[in-house]
Amino acid sequence: MLLDIPLPDREQPLEMIWPSPAGPVGVLRFETPDQWRAFIDKLGVHPAIPQIVIGKFARAQTLYLLGWIDLGLVKAGELAALIALELALTDRYGGAYPEKKPSFATLLRHLVQKDGLTDGAIPMVAKCGGTAVGQLIGDVRPTLAERRNSLAHGDPFEGWPTSGLLELARDLINYAYRGYIRELAGQDAAS
Repeated sequence: MLLDIPLPDREQPLEMIWPSPAGPVGVLRFETPDQWRAFIDKLGVHPAIPQIVIGKFARAQTLYLLGWIDLGLVKAGELAALIALELALTDRYGGAYPEKKPSFATLLRHLVQKDGLTDGAIPMVAKCGGTAVGQLIGDVRPTLAERRNSLAHGDPFEGWPTSGLLELARDLINYAYRGYIRELAGQDAAS
């Protein structure tokens, strides 16, 4: 559960372009702060993931939550989500590059080219259609690495929120840690 930050009512509902079961480009409408909070809260990463990644991703969720008050904070939340994703990928795949620390772009390509990620293995894409792999390997621009660099080195509050970015980052983190998640599920079944 996200921090119990009080959110005021809005004069107008919050509408976000976001993938939905109707298709990869949809519009979600939130009439109340509780609807928005519930939506953002359900996008958390799996609890079996290391606490440092959970904490960084929770910061992204908090910034998204505060987007109810100021939509520009969603852009800062995007940067926080991509930072959490980079940390997770460095943890999971950084050891495959002993000579030097791999770039975020290298780690994203590794996820697809070495660890077998396909669009079908990304829950958001499986549910809503579309594709995400191209944003990881460089076939679609901007890539997630380019988005992160633009947010980190440009103006993190510029432009409209990127549709579904928090959900995509969550799905990629969960994929990278899927072995940990399965291991935890096995331990729970043995208990």
